[in-house]
Amino acid sequence: MSSIYSQVIDIIASQAVLDVADVGPESTLEELGIDSLGIVEAIFAIEEMFDIDISFNANEPGESDVDFTSVGSIVEAVERLVTSKRG
Repeated sequence: MSSIYSQVIDIIASQAVLDVADVGPESTLEELGIDSLGIVEAIFAIEEMFDIDISFNANEPGESDVDFTSVGSIVEAVERLVTSKRG
């Protein structure tokens, strides 16, 4: 398990007010009870943690460069953004 994975899971679990053990890569944000405001707060926390920018429009979430369909897809996107930033 990567450090990025663990940190993203911590942020998402915090937003969902859940134990880290209750958040898995297959979990969707909807299943975890995270609404659009929670998504935005999680994005801000992830951006700050990793010093990256995630384009996200709450009105058009499908237009984002990050797939928010599952926790695993968010982790993959963050890993990709961190790697490209380190370039």
